Amino acid sequence: KIRGFRIELGEIEAVLAQHPDLRETVVITREDRAENKHLVAYVVPHREPPTTSQLRCFLKKLLPDYMVPSLFVSLDALPLTANGKVDRNALPEPDLSRMGLEVDFILPHTPTEEILVKNWIDVLGREQVSIHDNFFELGGDSVLSIQVVAHANQAGLLLTPKLLFQHQTIAELASVLSTTLPVQAEQGVVTGQVPLTPIQHWFFAQNLSQSHHYNQSVLLEVLPNLNPELLKQAVQQLLVHHDALRLRFTLSNSWQQVNTAIDETAVPFSVSDLSKLSASEQRSFLEATADELQVSLNLSNGPIIRVALFQLGNDKPGRLLLIIHHLAVDGVSWRILLEDLATAYQQLSQGKAVQLPAKTTAFKDWASRLMEYGQSLAVAGKWDYWLAQSSTSASLPVDYPLTNTANTGGSAAQVSVSLSVEQTQALLQDVPAVYNTQINDVLLTALVQTFFQWTGKRSLLVDLEGHGREELFEDVDLSRTVGWFTTVFPVRLQLGEIEHLGELLKSVKEQLRCLPNQGIDYGILRYLSQDTLKQSQLEALPQAEVSFNYLGQFDRVISKSPLLGFAKESSGQNYSSWGNRSYKLEIDGFVESGKLELNWTYSTNVYQRLTIERLAQSFIKVLTDLLAHCQSSELGGFTPSDFPEAGLNQQELDRLVAKLNTSQK
Repeated sequence: KIRGFRIELGEIEAVLAQHPDLRETVVITREDRAENKHLVAYVVPHREPPTTSQLRCFLKKLLPDYMVPSLFVSLDALPLTANGKVDRNALPEPDLSRMGLEVDFILPHTPTEEILVKNWIDVLGREQVSIHDNFFELGGDSVLSIQVVAHANQAGLLLTPKLLFQHQTIAELASVLSTTLPVQAEQGVVTGQVPLTPIQHWFFAQNLSQSHHYNQSVLLEVLPNLNPELLKQAVQQLLVHHDALRLRFTLSNSWQQVNTAIDETAVPFSVSDLSKLSASEQRSFLEATADELQVSLNLSNGPIIRVALFQLGNDKPGRLLLIIHHLAVDGVSWRILLEDLATAYQQLSQGKAVQLPAKTTAFKDWASRLMEYGQSLAVAGKWDYWLAQSSTSASLPVDYPLTNTANTGGSAAQVSVSLSVEQTQALLQDVPAVYNTQINDVLLTALVQTFFQWTGKRSLLVDLEGHGREELFEDVDLSRTVGWFTTVFPVRLQLGEIEHLGELLKSVKEQLRCLPNQGIDYGILRYLSQDTLKQSQLEALPQAEVSFNYLGQFDRVISKSPLLGFAKESSGQNYSSWGNRSYKLEIDGFVESGKLELNWTYSTNVYQRLTIERLAQSFIKVLTDLLAHCQSSELGGFTPSDFPEAGLNQQELDRLVAKLNTSQK
């Protein structure tokens, strides 16, 4: 049985043997790392082997979907036993990471293709990549695209996220990439006054009573017996190389920030030897210390980062805690910092001078360019779009009467739900191939459908978060810059009268593609524009009561020694329990250990836990229905944003595709 279906391998072999281009076939089952069974077909062609897509289409006409192999392997001959029978045990081990991909494996032909192949293998964590594989069908997303860009630029290729979105295979990318000089950035220590960015303005507008306690943190397992002195030096190198870690904030008439110089005597690093404590005592001490460190950051005088090493003894992996105020870090920044911390420690432990990758555009320079852009005519034309997004909005239902003091940080609770490894793989790889989508398109389609089932409303106003490293300026490269770049912007997702899940997915995809500059203009207009009248109009509009943020894939964040992975103990409370929360519901999604996880954060003063559990499970049900839909045959399709130069609407495009399909039959 596979996925609940009883399968006769001989029946698949018999049908496959009818293909005119095949001489021999054998079908077996293989297990992946999660112990899920998959069908693998080994074929021996007469001459040129048919493509994976051709074989899959041939079988789908004669067999149900669950009997179509996930992978096809072409061989010159099948291995035989001494008795002349097929030796199934001698069949080569296939690359199961290529399951479901429609293209055949093609090796790189040029140095540029070789660089990109290695790049994608490293970032996506795959065993092999073909030059015709689609980045997004391999599980790529906008966050991972920034890592691809950073690694390519380090290798001397001038790649941008926009180019990667326009040319989604290595073969296409290599044909348009140049090796001209990268963007020039200051390589020394950056100091001086820094304008606040839109997200920083948003933060201070929340008027938090304990603004110093609004952090991001990670707790890592590290190799036993790390050298504390070398680790301290590695942390100091991070402070030197990444200017945002030296930001300071002061309040006079308004909040100001400045990049300070390096203080070599004040490295925020501590060591705790817990080797004499029991395992339970170690955990208690570690988590209590983490909570103490979380409240110890100081925006005005520093530090805004703390690093603590906990030695557990007996050759046990240690724990390394990093806490950074959110004003200086975001999800993309963590990937850069952890990579650089590991690199610096490795170099120091080998007796080498620390040599980190070249700095990209300084956070200070980005903030200054945003300020100029916010007062330009280029962004002024976006006012009408954003004023229309949240012109009306219905309040979400609540379980308890909502007062001004109900939705507090101290009352926050969380419900977590997840997909299986197999379902997550389908979300990351199968769905993009069917509708040319990205993961956010699918997750937000499930979200708007779930909220319709809950509220009966056919539109949903939601604040989306993006990584914010948008290509507004040609001479700016943010691929290795640390700071808080996040964008927050409202989107009204319309369900309309659509009932069919596939049509809804295409509709949501198109609504998201219509966002100007991936939403970054909203914050710029609201906080950096000099048009105070329109700013007040924007501020007076109904605000979203739900936020959604897909944080990306965490499985490849840690890939270098001495960092071993994320630890299970708590890294402490990131946010103060005082003050009001910004939303009734916050939904954060990420992929870890191969599974999509979604955290639904709510206030126990506003909702019963059962309400949120039902809502989260409804979301998973809609999402799995979407996955099942996209895995069905005869479904899929393009949308107008796939052909931006054609000028077609959805109906015109559907008619054209239908006509082309008819002519090919």
